[in-house]
Amino acid sequence: MDPTEVPLETIRELSDALVELQRPIRVLDAVAWDDSVRARFFAAGAGSQPQVDRDYYLQNRALGFDPQSQIAGFEALRARITNQMGDSAVGSLMTSRVDEYMTVIEMLGARGTTAFTPLSTGLYGGVNDLTHPGGPSLLELGEIMDDALTSIADGPWEAPEGRSFDASVAVKILGRRLSSVWGDEQISVILDDGIVADAAAGSDYIKLRADAEFTDRDLRVLEVHEGWVHVATSLNGRRQPWCTFLGKGTPSTTVTQEGLAVFSEITTLSSTPSRLAKITRRMHAIGMAASGATFLDVYRWFIDEGLDDANAWTSAVRVFRGSTPTGGPFTKDLVYIRGFLEVYDAMRLAVRKGLLDRLPLLWVGKLAIRELGLFSRLTEQGVVARPAILPPNVSDVSALAAWLAFSNLLNRIDLAAMEVELGSALD
Repeated sequence: MDPTEVPLETIRELSDALVELQRPIRVLDAVAWDDSVRARFFAAGAGSQPQVDRDYYLQNRALGFDPQSQIAGFEALRARITNQMGDSAVGSLMTSRVDEYMTVIEMLGARGTTAFTPLSTGLYGGVNDLTHPGGPSLLELGEIMDDALTSIADGPWEAPEGRSFDASVAVKILGRRLSSVWGDEQISVILDDGIVADAAAGSDYIKLRADAEFTDRDLRVLEVHEGWVHVATSLNGRRQPWCTFLGKGTPSTTVTQEGLAVFSEITTLSSTPSRLAKITRRMHAIGMAASGATFLDVYRWFIDEGLDDANAWTSAVRVFRGSTPTGGPFTKDLVYIRGFLEVYDAMRLAVRKGLLDRLPLLWVGKLAIRELGLFSRLTEQGVVARPAILPPNVSDVSALAAWLAFSNLLNRIDLAAMEVELGSALD
């Protein structure tokens, strides 16, 4: 069925129903380890596994909904979409999201069991996934990147981090910076003492962990990563006249979201080798857990890598949250590099094929990179609105295209051969 054959009002009705049905699902809240787990771990001298099992999640991290009832609701919605939208493109987009949400609920229902990691791997990927047919696995790629970053991370050439601010001051600074970019958009920057990461983005807000400190560099990264990507795509998705589901993400769209965020950090010269090394270290730690390492093994590995106790704890928790200290990993942190590769390659291909109009559509809402061509057609048909707001690094598509065009050229040059020619000039 052609999308134009489906009444727009039907698309909006079913899209709104999908948004409402997914509303209580809060993945990161559901898998989090609270401060009491941390306190007991360090009170015991950081010498025994944290006290987290299935009962911990059932008693301390209530989902806020009945999984079976919620799945039944999604199944009923899926039937409505199929009956009213047939095999239309929009219908397929919506049913794929319904299926993902049901798997997410299944994963959350498996917290603290051996079924958790396989479900996580199905949603976010695994360390043995290939980057492309015949290419390295994600774990191998992470190791290649880590080797490249190790020689330059934490060197004297890294730009100074600038002044350090506590979270109460940082929220004001970041709020002003976002206002200068987005103008009249109502974006809140708020304190939160319940998040694991230093920061997290919502639909129209960014949370900063109340006990964290932030440097000038940190705030620049948050502005670009959270504000220019996660918040911007949420706002554009919520503004869709018909496909309001684009304001909400799924695991497959999270891959693209984090890829866009890393791409934006790099192209705006906001990131650093040491920051990227954090991502590759997490990938390695997930690989360790997938091979049988325990929480203590991973925690001690982070200590050996030079992290202090607090950061080693936080990093290890990211690997095992939702699971148990002796179970498998939560694989979500693989999406940063996997997503970056997909976004970068898709952008280079768009330039090579002369399809520059595709690039801004990555900000149309929460989409997966493989849906980009479909969303281009839906935009032409008036089913999807073009993004209302774009960050500075994308609003000038011609400048981005020039950079990508040279990137295509440079990727064809044999660096090993150039090293023979020019390597001695660097010695």
